[in-house]
Amino acid sequence: MNRQTLMRAVLVVVGVMGAGLLVWAGSQGWIGPQGAAKRLLGSAQRASQQGDWTGAQMKLEELIGTQPDSPWVDDALLALSNVYEQQQQMAEARRVYQLLLERFPGSSLISQAQSRLGAVNVAVLFSAAVTDADALYEVKPGDTLGRIAAAHHTTVDILKRANGLTGDLIHPRQKLKMPKGVFRLLVDKSQNELLMTQNNQFFKSYLVATGEHNSTPVGTFKIVNKVPNPVWYRQGAVVPPDSPENILGTRWLGLNKQGYGIHGSVDLTAMGQQVTAGCVRMTNADVEELFSIVPTGTEVTIVD
Repeated sequence: MNRQTLMRAVLVVVGVMGAGLLVWAGSQGWIGPQGAAKRLLGSAQRASQQGDWTGAQMKLEELIGTQPDSPWVDDALLALSNVYEQQQQMAEARRVYQLLLERFPGSSLISQAQSRLGAVNVAVLFSAAVTDADALYEVKPGDTLGRIAAAHHTTVDILKRANGLTGDLIHPRQKLKMPKGVFRLLVDKSQNELLMTQNNQFFKSYLVATGEHNSTPVGTFKIVNKVPNPVWYRQGAVVPPDSPENILGTRWLGLNKQGYGIHGSVDLTAMGQQVTAGCVRMTNADVEELFSIVPTGTEVTIVD
């Protein structure tokens, strides 16, 4: 084989290898518009791992803005929400989580996004940050926290925590943050899930236990009483709040259907199952959070 023939053979081999490499790179999404999106996402992930949140934010925003049809946009939105969380920009994190839920309802990331959004929603609700979901109320002479909460369908707990109040003392012309709109609850027995909405938008979901043998009633009810550390009146006995035999946990939210309500429990293994006598059971931590957020009069819809 002469030198010229050898060179031609080498060029053919290199060409074949190059073409194969291009095909492989294309199949992996590293070239073309999709390749640009994947590289941006990779750069953002590396920046996040290094704690460079500003750099990660810039890469993710570039991907979302320049590659709106990329299959990695939902990944980018989830990552951008986390970047905002890491920077304590909770209102921005909430906005991006909501955008992900609205634009990609079929994404495999929805469950993860809802879980994170629920935590962020609660954090924003109890923070001093005033968002478009809040209003500022000016205290009037004669006002009390209880009267303000009742008049605006909220709770004293929210007013205290969102405004940094350690007691009940308020004064005229003081400005108080309070949530706008209405919270509602939906209990889905088939999923053993309690969904809380604010102004008909997702707020947070909780895994719960419902009644065995389909004993949890179906319909639309209202919360008519709220009792911290409830006593359990069982047949022939009164079980105090601190007793390990008290199945009501640390909070009770009674419905306008005699004997039924939402309550706590120390039995974490029951969540996600139909094992109660008809009530909706939550973990103590979850029911305490719910108790702080929803006032009496809150609508509760229970479906099969």
